Amino acid sequence: MAGLLRQRAALHPGVMRADLFLRALPSRWPRRAAILLSLAVGLALSGCAAVLNAATSGDGYGVVSDIPYGSGERGRYDLYIPATVTETTPLVVFLYGGSWDSGDKETYLFVGQSLASAGIIVAIPDYRLYPEVRFPGFVEDAAEATARAIATVRGGAYGMPGGAHPVFLMGHSAGAEIAGLLATNGDWLAREGTAIETLAGFIGLAGPYDFLPLTEDRYKQIFPQETRSASQPVNFVDGDEPPMLLIAGEDDTTVDPQNTRSLAAKMRAQGGEATEIIYPGVDHIGAITSFATALPMNDETIRDRTLLFIRERSHQETAR
Repeated sequence: MAGLLRQRAALHPGVMRADLFLRALPSRWPRRAAILLSLAVGLALSGCAAVLNAATSGDGYGVVSDIPYGSGERGRYDLYIPATVTETTPLVVFLYGGSWDSGDKETYLFVGQSLASAGIIVAIPDYRLYPEVRFPGFVEDAAEATARAIATVRGGAYGMPGGAHPVFLMGHSAGAEIAGLLATNGDWLAREGTAIETLAGFIGLAGPYDFLPLTEDRYKQIFPQETRSASQPVNFVDGDEPPMLLIAGEDDTTVDPQNTRSLAAKMRAQGGEATEIIYPGVDHIGAITSFATALPMNDETIRDRTLLFIRERSHQETAR
């Protein structure tokens, strides 16, 4: 494809301008209510996630914060634990986006709650960002965090029973690129003592998977020339990948939905299993804010489809 970006959206991950916030609201909402909520977003540092998190319920799950997996302040993850956990409760490791240079796990409380309230264990790690690191530094962190979370949950901790918990990788935007690499290039997890076969599935939301050549100097700095081809998940598909659910919005002007189509096509060509869904009327941020349960935004069926994928694949894993 011709490149990663249709246009650069200078937004902090999870942060939405008032106009994007209005577009994300369901059409059934009265315009006046939408405007009032838009103003509320502005007062909350223009943070859509801040509004969502403030409205998010704390019932039905617990959170263990700042579990170390690596060195430094960013080598930590939060673990969302449903009220009821069995030996086969699935684990989702969620990697957030932010153009590889911004983001933090606290912003995505609403994602942790969304999945945990549906009976899924969720690990949300921080990882090092540019300019502290360039590619593949953030992928190395994600692999380490994923391996540590799997070992913690399957080994039994924080009141959870150990067992063969099915494991899913999930990411949004830049986080989908990182998670996509872990799901296609088995070397990353292997270095942490975890096989790619451990994964029951990969859920990619508005991800860049096939975004060369680069045109912006900033991205050329993040992805050095000598390692650039290794940053493309599509380059590693060979048929041994876990099943994939790949979601993008037709109105995404940040990451071209063609990335989603390209990865899905490569998976099928190699005999893998991939389902891509391009949602009309959904933009880049809408692919993740659709998971909010307290303030429904965008197409709520994105969350429904994701939960169905996790449940179906979990059942298949535990039935083996």
